[in-house]
Amino acid sequence: MAIVKATNTPARPAPISETSVLGWLRKNLFSSWINIILTMISAYIIYLVAKGVWVWGIQDAVWTADSRRACFKISQTGACWAGVITWIDNIFYGRYPREELWRVNVGGLLLLMWMVPLWLPRVKGKIFIALTAVFLYPFLAGYFFAGGDKGIFMQIMITAAIVCLAAITVHSFIGVLTGRSLPEFLLRTIGLSGASDKNQRNVLLGILAACLASVYIWQMGWGFEKVSWTRWGGLFLTLVISGIGIASALPGGIMLALGRRSKMPVIRVFATTFIELFRSVPLITVLFMATTMFPLFMPEGFVLNKLVQVIIAVCLFNACYMAEVVRAGLQAVPRGQYEGAHTIGLGYWGAMGLIIMPQALKIMIPNIVGSFIGLLKDTTLVSIIGLFDILGMLRAISEDVPWRGLHHEPLIFGAVLFFIICFIMSKYSRHLEVKLATGHK
Repeated sequence: MAIVKATNTPARPAPISETSVLGWLRKNLFSSWINIILTMISAYIIYLVAKGVWVWGIQDAVWTADSRRACFKISQTGACWAGVITWIDNIFYGRYPREELWRVNVGGLLLLMWMVPLWLPRVKGKIFIALTAVFLYPFLAGYFFAGGDKGIFMQIMITAAIVCLAAITVHSFIGVLTGRSLPEFLLRTIGLSGASDKNQRNVLLGILAACLASVYIWQMGWGFEKVSWTRWGGLFLTLVISGIGIASALPGGIMLALGRRSKMPVIRVFATTFIELFRSVPLITVLFMATTMFPLFMPEGFVLNKLVQVIIAVCLFNACYMAEVVRAGLQAVPRGQYEGAHTIGLGYWGAMGLIIMPQALKIMIPNIVGSFIGLLKDTTLVSIIGLFDILGMLRAISEDVPWRGLHHEPLIFGAVLFFIICFIMSKYSRHLEVKLATGHK
């Protein structure tokens, strides 16, 4: 009797060839007469739509003109992109002073420098990098955008942000080249890699203190001209509001979700009431309440501008929605994970931080990113209360005298911008799902 030895080597997928492609088309699009008819009808509709968009948006479009009337003289059937091109600076930056636009660009570049290490595989301490980006970058970028006088607190936070950004940049280069962290590299360079932990800690703290003192003295000598928040607008303002909302929604949602699941009645009732209160009303109502009712609860003489009030409202509103997303993820974690964490001696916060919460967040990646995308699109509601975000600027084009009545082209341009941003967020969330997947196919 012949014995067949089984192997666990998975079968390799057949290479894609012309035959397999034709087979896929035949199976999915031309498998029956009904599918053939539906395929032909769908292809014809797509052809008509694509042809119409091409002719109107590109072939017959006008790209250079001084007014909407001049566009009509050149082409009466094509799009008038000249108005969008003329207003492109306003669409992206609002009424921010043109001579100071470099500050906005530098702020975006600093954020990119802060976030790039999170995508480099050999860089260590990515959680610390993310936390510093959430809690320190807004102060540095906020001063770049707003300028004006720096108080003691602002100078301290700017100093901490500059030192952290410089340390993270050097740490990333060292990690990519050697695989080590910045502290390991410094201790190895000065010959203290074999010293005691106490001596190593004291040396690192001394280097940190010297860097903080040097940067603090250096930043005291420079400053930027103040730019009022009323001149902020366009895509820049949209990204500021949504970026702060996204950065604060997840930490706030985690705390509210844990509070709602708490065994302490006072904390549980407060968290539940807070969540249900904000989830029971639309965002536009919350924005109106923040700009009209919020100042009434502040002490006399304490004044917040409308932009700060809107940011606070957006953060609280989205933290409540994120709390329910996180709570659903916590409920999806098997009970055995809780018991196993307590069995190995972890307390409540240790079990949540090391065992439970990472699993819950991984499960809820699609819902979390979906909430972030919804937050980005919901920020267009601030145009109703007088802030000229990107939607407000797109509407303002049609009110400009040379371009009066130009509605379709600006709104289509804005829709394309939102699609690109949301598509990138969606693809990145899918990348995270695949990267963090631990299940079997």
